[in-house]
Amino acid sequence: MVSVFSLWLPILVSGVLVFVASCVIHMVLNYHRHDYRALPDEDGVMDALRGFDIPGGTYSVPHAASREVLMSEAFQEKVKRGPVAFMTVLPRGHPLMRSSQLVQWFVYCLVVSLLAAYVTGLGLGPGAEYMSVFKIASTAAVMGYALAHAQDAIWTFQGWPATARSMFDGVVYGLLTGGAFGWLWP
Repeated sequence: MVSVFSLWLPILVSGVLVFVASCVIHMVLNYHRHDYRALPDEDGVMDALRGFDIPGGTYSVPHAASREVLMSEAFQEKVKRGPVAFMTVLPRGHPLMRSSQLVQWFVYCLVVSLLAAYVTGLGLGPGAEYMSVFKIASTAAVMGYALAHAQDAIWTFQGWPATARSMFDGVVYGLLTGGAFGWLWP
């Protein structure tokens, strides 16, 4: 067994590697550009929504506040008439990417690395072989980075192609994490 505290260096290095890799994936490789589609008559839809001054948040349309509403004929009629949507609204003038989001992403990378360190440290002792460390740390990190994306495709209809791209990113991040742990294992 290896203490998580003795794994501070691979935790930090893997967090930095994943952060840099995600920057390359999203700013250089740009294969996520098709994750979102444009609305027909985008300007018309924006003009129509603008008048409501919707606060930033996540919404469902139509919205069922209770099971009784969900089962009502009026709600079912709204669903049939459509549109049915899940919608995230950012505050007006909010940039698509802020430094606070980058800080949160880096902290998330460190948390996934910390959990990968914990799992790997439970299973292996000091001096473990590179591949043994790599397999356990990579598997734990892939679970942290990739698996939750499937929920978006299942429940919010994100679309499996966009989900698969995000899950692929998670596998890359997991492999980088496993490599850092294998390299820097005590």
